[in-house]
Amino acid sequence: MKKLLYILKYTLYSAVLLTGTALFFSCREKIGIINTSIKEDFPTQTATNFKTTYSDSSNLKLLIKAPLLKYYGKMEEPYTDFDKGIDVYFFEGYDKQKGHISAKYARYIESKRLWEVRDSVVAVNEKGDILETELLFWDEEKEEIYTDKFVKITQEDQIITGTGLISDPIFSKWRIKNVIATLYFENE
Repeated sequence: MKKLLYILKYTLYSAVLLTGTALFFSCREKIGIINTSIKEDFPTQTATNFKTTYSDSSNLKLLIKAPLLKYYGKMEEPYTDFDKGIDVYFFEGYDKQKGHISAKYARYIESKRLWEVRDSVVAVNEKGDILETELLFWDEEKEEIYTDKFVKITQEDQIITGTGLISDPIFSKWRIKNVIATLYFENE
């Protein structure tokens, strides 16, 4: 009888130990599955009604506004998307606006310091000249904006259309690569 109690006792301990070990390892496997299921192309940060300013020596240089910002930090080359549009205002000091760019979509690749703005892109400079295109790149390193797409520039007395453009970021010094047409207005 003593031997039978001894066998039952150790059988019970063994069963409890095996069950506990099985539960421990099964939980561990589930944790591993959860961690590996997070996709790289899922945004690591989001912000709504985003607004930020950049200044240099207490002088406002840039104001960026966007309804939605998504940062993809796990990508091989991290980037920020502005899926619902963007407005960028260029300043010289806090009270003198030098230009404005708006679009329905933008992407910023920080490692390249490169902006891509597309879909109904409109840029306005200090003189009131209006640039319209569907795709525009802004290279912060080279301090230029450019495109190879169709562009339309409306000025006080003329409209110029063409393909391709190179300009400074505030759209004050620009050049159309291939001018297609220039329409002049008469002053009345």
